[in-house]
Amino acid sequence: MADSDEYVQSHLVTWADVHRDSKILVRTLLDLGPWQGIVALTRGGLVPAAIISREMDIRVVDTLCVSTYDGQNRGDVRILKIPLAASEAKGKGWLLIDDLVDTGTTAHAALEILPKAHFTTVYAKPKGRAHVDTHVHDVDQDTWVFFPWDTEPQYVQPLAGAVGI
Repeated sequence: MADSDEYVQSHLVTWADVHRDSKILVRTLLDLGPWQGIVALTRGGLVPAAIISREMDIRVVDTLCVSTYDGQNRGDVRILKIPLAASEAKGKGWLLIDDLVDTGTTAHAALEILPKAHFTTVYAKPKGRAHVDTHVHDVDQDTWVFFPWDTEPQYVQPLAGAVGI
């Protein structure tokens, strides 16, 4: 993780959680449209964007490719790809979707490119919350959220058999 003292809690999100929570977003977003299309913030926004596009029958889906993490360590914001159609409209009428807003660094960079987009996330932490128009769950700032596309099940040694215990 970024700094060992920074994250004291963890929250494991399952595929079922992502699907359910993305559909919860849809129920809100349907009443706020119509929408020209969806811009997924890569990579975390890809899965929620796919679910939301299906449920809302939106077939125009693009990406805003931003890199701010190297593994679990934060780095500089790098814009790798800008969505042409959405950026021409400054995001007006477009949904900008991400899995999580943490410190707001990525959100701030994305909203500089698409300032009129409706920014929606599944999870929001306090430091980034001001950038989000709609979200499903609040998460404490000191919690690392583990998404299913970043993890895989594996065997863990029982505590009773661990070295030093």
